Amino acid sequence: MNRFAPLLLAAAAPLALAACDAMGSNVAVYECEQSQSECLNAFFAEKWEEELAFSPIRQTGLGLKTNYDQLDDFSVEAAEAEVAWWQDALAQMEASFDYDELSEADQLAYDMFKFRAESAARAGEWRGSEYVFTQMQGFHTGLPSFLLSQHAVEDESDMVAFISRMGQMGRVMDQLLARAQANAEGGVRPPRFAYEAVIAESQGLITGAPFDDGPPSAMWAGTEGHLARLVEEGVITEERADELREDARVALVEGMGPGYQNLVDWFTEDMPNSDEVAQGASALPNGEAYYAYALSTMTTTDMTADEIHELGLSEVARIHGEMEAIMEQVGFEGTLQEFFEFVRTDPQFFYPDNEAGAQMYIDRATVLIDAMEERIPDWFGTLPQAPLEVRRVEAFREQDGAAQHYRPGTPDGSRPGIYYAHLSDMTSMPIPELETIAYHEGIPGHHMQISIAQELEGVPMFQSQGPFISAFGEGWALYAEALAKEMGGFEDPYSDFGRLQNELWRAIRLVVDTGIHSKGWTEQQAIDYAMENSATSETSAKSEIRRYIVWPGQATSYKIGMIRLQQLRARAEEALGDEFDVRGFHDVVLGGGNVPLPILETRVDRWIASQQES
Repeated sequence: MNRFAPLLLAAAAPLALAACDAMGSNVAVYECEQSQSECLNAFFAEKWEEELAFSPIRQTGLGLKTNYDQLDDFSVEAAEAEVAWWQDALAQMEASFDYDELSEADQLAYDMFKFRAESAARAGEWRGSEYVFTQMQGFHTGLPSFLLSQHAVEDESDMVAFISRMGQMGRVMDQLLARAQANAEGGVRPPRFAYEAVIAESQGLITGAPFDDGPPSAMWAGTEGHLARLVEEGVITEERADELREDARVALVEGMGPGYQNLVDWFTEDMPNSDEVAQGASALPNGEAYYAYALSTMTTTDMTADEIHELGLSEVARIHGEMEAIMEQVGFEGTLQEFFEFVRTDPQFFYPDNEAGAQMYIDRATVLIDAMEERIPDWFGTLPQAPLEVRRVEAFREQDGAAQHYRPGTPDGSRPGIYYAHLSDMTSMPIPELETIAYHEGIPGHHMQISIAQELEGVPMFQSQGPFISAFGEGWALYAEALAKEMGGFEDPYSDFGRLQNELWRAIRLVVDTGIHSKGWTEQQAIDYAMENSATSETSAKSEIRRYIVWPGQATSYKIGMIRLQQLRARAEEALGDEFDVRGFHDVVLGGGNVPLPILETRVDRWIASQQES
């Protein structure tokens, strides 16, 4: 589309319709007179700009201000166009480059590009089976959060762009609603609790000024904050602020409001058609095949649901044994289940359930992350440059007992990475788990892994800035929790119990995710299993199980990824013996960006071989 034209690079080399693929159709061959490596990287650079042009939102996420006044096209037609672009790009790469002539680094980049293209095609095939809006996923809350946290307003033009984007929010909701309606017609609806959450969240975003006479809505408060700062800094006059305020009011009332109201109205009308008693993916049309796809996508392995379920059961039993050792260490007399209840309910393990308690949680997490950051040079050669902040989730999307999460900063460090915590119910935020979650979301977990990837040099941009691969990213973050113990963390035995509780919960996920989506477990069965086998609160267990119900397979990625990382490290330690360098191992793991587990294994094996040769 024309609005993407500024992003497109001039062709790094001429193209010619000169070759035919195996099916006999013409493929545009990338002609280049330089070396294979130079040509391949020029090809990747060109394709990166083309890929990025599909998403103004992603451009902003990377700290760019190109198409700063635009939001993405979320229509089915746009999604299909992007899938087709990937297939054309893959065909061009395969027709233009001889894999066997490439260096190992270039072969890995080639493999990653092929993986991305094949993943896009598979996702397109299953688009009709996805839940478009749920309490966990959906741009109804994601888009306001993006605009308020990532769209920087530094001058008048940025404010104009901000207002333009607010005016397009209704269009985005209408496009996504059309996809949700089409999927519903095909028999794919999220459960009743997801309907209720989407309705409440969406209605909340269009309640208050300027939609009615109430207190400022989230978007209006953000607007007023931007305008006040621009006036205070002398960037605009009061008169210009008044003009922009009126433009913003119109954008929200006439642009955002109708689309969100359409969302509320349809979900309210269609709610009786949803399942009041939630069911897993196997209940969907072609549900067993869809769940198999979800597992392969989330784990990047060919493990079956039965294999994952059995692995989960064995890991739960193993971790219980380690927990019993800590129970003895602290002198608790009773069964493990009684110890779970003690940790779950004793007041000493919770901050006050108020604003002061929430701030205490944030302050403690910040102190722990800062202390861990001082230790990382002994364990990593490549260090992240981006700053990290710990913040409370915005009120319009905060949920009692919901999982903490991380949002990446920009590659240039102009916007920090953010560890978000849901703190509306401090009784579901036990202190023993605070330390391990801080390491998981911050350092050496998500912030470290994602920031290093974004800051990589010498690898193609599509690789360093590529989308999150759950088995790798979540596997790394869970591995990082165990690594933090090696690095000197978890001196308090109850915090170490919290670490095991977090690992145990990831093992439980293997059991309950496959139980729900493959074995016909009910929501209550999954909640009961989780509470019988862990110290988690009922609020957290319910929130987590509902997350797994609407996001099939994702919960399995953590433990699968962690175990594979631990296996690869053990392989390297055994092969290299006293010559094993943990800093080098971590650098090779994180030095290729987000990769599927088979490609990670190839990287590690090649590193081991190179170390043996040297």
